Amino acid sequence: MGGKYRIKGNKYPRMRRPRRRGRLVVLGVASAAVLGVGGWGTLQLIDVFTGGGGKASAAGGTDCAPRTKASASPSARALPEPRTITVNVFNATTRSGLAKKTADELKKRGFKIGDVGNATKQYDKKVKGPGVLLGPSSALDTSLPVLGTQLPDAERRTDAARKGAALDLVIGDAFKELAKKPDADRALTKLARPEPAPSSKKGC
Repeated sequence: MGGKYRIKGNKYPRMRRPRRRGRLVVLGVASAAVLGVGGWGTLQLIDVFTGGGGKASAAGGTDCAPRTKASASPSARALPEPRTITVNVFNATTRSGLAKKTADELKKRGFKIGDVGNATKQYDKKVKGPGVLLGPSSALDTSLPVLGTQLPDAERRTDAARKGAALDLVIGDAFKELAKKPDADRALTKLARPEPAPSSKKGC
C-alpha cells in the first residue's frame, strides 16, 4: 500500500461508536428519583387541602368527638320469683296493725307469708328508717333485692348464722306504705333485665 499508514500484523482495528450504556443507566435512575419526589410532593399537597382524609370539624381540626355506643345487652339475671320467697313481717313501731296490713299486701303481690307480729327486742322501737330487710348470706344478691323492690328505702342486712331461706321485713318508724305496685313491678323487671350501660368511644 502506498499510503501514509501501514497495517502490520494480521489484526485490523474495528471502528465503532463508544458505548453509552452506563450513561443511560445513570439517566434512568435520576429520572425515577425525580418522578418519585414529585409524586410524594403531590400527595402531600393533596393531604394539606383535603385534611389527610380525615373529616374536618367546624373548628378546623379533625372530628375526634367521643361517640356513645350502647354495650351489648346483659343477659337476664336468674332471680327467684316472689311466690318462692317466704317473708316474715314484724312491727317495730308503736303503731298497731302495721304488720298484718303489710303482710296482706305482700301476699296480694305474690309473696309467701310466714310469721306476722311484733318485732323482737333486738329491733323493737329501734328502727328509725322505713324498715330493715334481713336474710341469710345467700339472699344478698337473690331474694333480698326482690323483696327490696317493694320497700326501696329499707336497709338490707344479712346474717351468716341465720338458718333457712325466709326473709324478715321489720317495719320501722319512718314506714308509710309499700311502694306502689306498678312502681314495684317496674323495679322488679329492671332488676331482672338491667339496661345496657352506654360506653364512650372516640371516632379517631
